[in-house]
Amino acid sequence: QVQVVESGGGLVQPGGSLRLSCAASGSEFSIYAMGWYRQAPGKQRDLVAIITNGGGTNYADSVKGRFTISLDNAKNTVYLQMNSLKPEDTAVYYCNVLPVGVGISYWGQGTQVTVSS
Repeated sequence: QVQVVESGGGLVQPGGSLRLSCAASGSEFSIYAMGWYRQAPGKQRDLVAIITNGGGTNYADSVKGRFTISLDNAKNTVYLQMNSLKPEDTAVYYCNVLPVGVGISYWGQGTQVTVSS
């Protein structure tokens, strides 16, 4: 079992920045990939960014050049630095953890990000 805890959401003005953190914990596991997804009201949950334990990354087109994902393997923690935020970035952001060799992934409880003046 892997526990996933996100933090760092909040209210920010357009053009501002936020940094999300997600820590994974549990017994006897190692990370293959960690990612961030988001879900706005009435919409499906979509990938924002993902990173593998080797450092490979993939971003949604809508956030390329504005968001940066990074992974601290020693701490099993992934970060999402969000710059130049737009109102359309408003959503609940969820962290997803894919351990090595398990075959299932684990979700956090979500953290709200609101971009508004």
